[in-house]
Amino acid sequence: MKAKLIEKFVSIYGEGGEIRSFFSPGRVNLIGEHTDYNGGHVFPCALSIGTYMIVRKREDRTIRFYSENFSKLGVIETSLDDLVYSEKAGWTNYPKGVMWAIEGRGYKIPTGMDILIYGTIPNGSGLSSSASLEVLTGLAVRDLFGFEGISMIDLALIGQYSENNFNGCNCGIMDQFAVAMGKKDHAIFLDTSDLSYEYASVKLENAKIVITNSKVKHSLVDSAYNDRRNECETALKELQTVVDIKGLGDLSEEEFEKYKDAIKDPVRQKRAHHAVYENQRTIQAVAALNAGDVEKFGKLMNASHVSLRDDYEVSCEEIDVLVDLAWETEGVIGSRITGGGFGGCTVSIVKNDAVDHFIDKLGKAYKEKTGHEAEFYVVEIGDGAKEI
Repeated sequence: MKAKLIEKFVSIYGEGGEIRSFFSPGRVNLIGEHTDYNGGHVFPCALSIGTYMIVRKREDRTIRFYSENFSKLGVIETSLDDLVYSEKAGWTNYPKGVMWAIEGRGYKIPTGMDILIYGTIPNGSGLSSSASLEVLTGLAVRDLFGFEGISMIDLALIGQYSENNFNGCNCGIMDQFAVAMGKKDHAIFLDTSDLSYEYASVKLENAKIVITNSKVKHSLVDSAYNDRRNECETALKELQTVVDIKGLGDLSEEEFEKYKDAIKDPVRQKRAHHAVYENQRTIQAVAALNAGDVEKFGKLMNASHVSLRDDYEVSCEEIDVLVDLAWETEGVIGSRITGGGFGGCTVSIVKNDAVDHFIDKLGKAYKEKTGHEAEFYVVEIGDGAKEI
């Protein structure tokens, strides 16, 4: 892959200079959805699919972008003096935003770059193609220009900051953290309230992680995501009038039941109910996995989906069809929506001897019920972003 992409890079930008190559993974969250901006726990892992960058420094201030995934757009040119969001800049707003955020931290990027991007993460799938590109850009800029004061966790925070403040999606830290800090065959048990984390071995000796892409992406995603965040922030303020907490993740289920009437709006109460109970499910799920109880982990995944569907209302008809079909299929240990919602993917844990049947059955039944062709990825857990 690397040799092929370098060849393409040279065909577009010409030979010469030091050409360097970087890779950044996608991520899937096994459990703990919409808890990251509520000060709760998440349990994501990096994937072996992701985004490649071939890059070379220039001697002027021009930045040239080319994506193999959007080859029809050709080379998109901008400048270090023009790191501002614009709709017509399209996908390049993500790397531009990261460069803007790095400069905002006091690191002046001295020269422009020629950049080629190629992603193996399906766009709009909810597997964090944007976070992958953000961390990838940060890593390449850091290493190209010797910004040694920037750690991998800093790269995650820079990616989140740029997505919040440059691209306008008020996401939490989970996606960028998983992409930057991933570890092969491990998921990350991350407490988003203080960024303390531990790696948990994902030992699924007789089962596989199967991601099913609904091939549906409803346009609600960014606006509804920001709505949910605002609803939770208002619920938190209401709860803070009766209990001393910094985030919804600070509450146990019992404490939430005791204080929930402080939340005056029934919709906000449902949102907060999800955030509190999902956080506790995540803590229980990691304990179950560490104890080798994969069946319990699966039951908690199922409960997570019900909460995301009913309390948080971020699922959609197509995703619910996929999850319902998975729950009816023999050999499925657990299945749920993953990612921001309103389309994208489900994540399922499926026994090895049932994987082929799972893919065949869901593929046919989903097409019949929705008219869409699902895509299936039997994934491996990979490392975080790195130079290759």
